[in-house]
Amino acid sequence: MSNLKTVRDREKLTGWLLITPALLLLLLVFAYPIGRAFWLSLFTKNLGTNLQPVFTGIGNYSRMMGDGRFWQSIGNTTIFTAIAVSIELILGMGVALVLNQSFRGRGLARTIAILPWALPTALIGLTWTWIFNDQYGVLNDILLRLHLIPEAINWLGDPTLALFATIAADIWKTTSFVAILLLAGLQSISEDLYEAHAIDGASPWQSFRQITLPLLMPQILIAVLFRFAQSFGVFDLIKVMTEGGPAGATEMVSIYIYATVMRYLDFGYGAALVVVTFLVLIVAVAISTFILSKLRTNISGAQ
Repeated sequence: MSNLKTVRDREKLTGWLLITPALLLLLLVFAYPIGRAFWLSLFTKNLGTNLQPVFTGIGNYSRMMGDGRFWQSIGNTTIFTAIAVSIELILGMGVALVLNQSFRGRGLARTIAILPWALPTALIGLTWTWIFNDQYGVLNDILLRLHLIPEAINWLGDPTLALFATIAADIWKTTSFVAILLLAGLQSISEDLYEAHAIDGASPWQSFRQITLPLLMPQILIAVLFRFAQSFGVFDLIKVMTEGGPAGATEMVSIYIYATVMRYLDFGYGAALVVVTFLVLIVAVAISTFILSKLRTNISGAQ
């Protein structure tokens, strides 16, 4: 018994030794910047103080509570993230199911499917800006030729339409990323399970609900968490397409932080915005993980 305990202790020690470098790297990359931002958020450091730090405690956080522009940016970011990630998950699942089938040219189709994700986001944003342009955009041209609209629409000049235009561009770019992640999960599911299920008289929908979804939940969770974090911190796509306009309708929290720090040189308040946004993201990711874990348990228990 003592020998077994010794072996386990050695294995545990070996495990800690192996992951220590990774933990130190994470500490350096993530913990230090957040800690530094929190410390800076306790000071007022802007042009009014000649860029000299003046300790104000929670003054920046109190200011944030009454900052309507901050809350608008949080709302815009939440809407953008919720809609984009939900649609990308649905479309990505469909694309992954198609690419998982056997057909001629499947390898080429998989290569083409990943191209939108491989292209630079700034380039994608510029392309979609041209597509949505009200003067010479191809979208208005097609709709006018089909007589679906009476006149050209200023997609990026209308507050509501501009937000959904940026969401559409993000969906086009990142659906392929979700599809590839889910396709990797589908590849690990044995065909024997589907064949046995079909012999029992199960329909394709039943096989999808009772086999594919439960076994694919880890990949779905990873895809949602990755996309949630990326969408919540979206910057370059919005910067290129709208720069946060019109009237702040597409200003995400990352754009607001950028303007606060780089345009207004308000470093203390910008640091407070970073800290609060980070905490909001952590809470949102934790809630999403909990919901998906419960969903996985319910799906598995319903079989």
